[in-house]
Amino acid sequence: MTTMVHQMRASFAFVERNFNLIKRYWSWEMVWLVYSTADSLAVSFIGLGMAKIGGGDATLNTRYLVLYLLIGTLVWRFLSSIFFWITDLINIERWEGTIEYTLMAPIRRVTHMAGQTMFAVAYSTLFTGVILLITTLVFNLDLTKSNLLGGTLVLLAGSFSFIGVGIMASTLPLLFPERGAQMTHVFIAVLLLVSGVYYPVDVLPGVLQKIAVISPATYVLTGVRQALLEGAATIDLWGYIWPVLIMGALLLPLGLWVFRQAEMYAKRTGKLHRNG
Repeated sequence: MTTMVHQMRASFAFVERNFNLIKRYWSWEMVWLVYSTADSLAVSFIGLGMAKIGGGDATLNTRYLVLYLLIGTLVWRFLSSIFFWITDLINIERWEGTIEYTLMAPIRRVTHMAGQTMFAVAYSTLFTGVILLITTLVFNLDLTKSNLLGGTLVLLAGSFSFIGVGIMASTLPLLFPERGAQMTHVFIAVLLLVSGVYYPVDVLPGVLQKIAVISPATYVLTGVRQALLEGAATIDLWGYIWPVLIMGALLLPLGLWVFRQAEMYAKRTGKLHRNG
């Protein structure tokens, strides 16, 4: 019991450390919030512009298009924010000059990852919630018939698999101090392409549609859209929840194992002390 309490306190110490980093660099967080909000609004305005682009087609349901695009950009903002906070695990330690102390400290790596993950989910939820509030006010959206609880459950279920992917991707900055952080963008770019963030997966070429089947974001986006656009009952969303839960159950331990192997290699080859 004492050991468990110690590990839990260590996890919350990493949460507190990240919170203090946010306070220290609050101006950058405001810049990122403004940019993210403007980006979400710009993508959503495409829905309103489709009628004019299509030659004034009165049959287009522009409000539906706006909500479709808005859901895509907000879900992606949430998932990608979790991904990047996890992959920045190593970058943060290098920025602070604490990478050697952290990775050599007598704590379990799962404890370290748990703290980073808890903060990532909390931060992403708050960040995305603020953008949702602003965009809802701008477009005067009516969400009274939407299943907000069901959409949230799908979103949280999908976050586990993204955490696993993020842990695996975080090995790149560890192994390649110079360009590892930039290499993590390859993961997110491929998922962005195949997951149907801004368009239905059906419009993709056959090869990309097959890749989309193994992307957790595909199920999250479809499930959240069913909940918010169609008002699907929570029980009907189970078909989107169980695939991402299985992916998360596989990707989380796999990610921890991959990170452990990369960490041992980095320690043997002396990569921890390099700043890139």
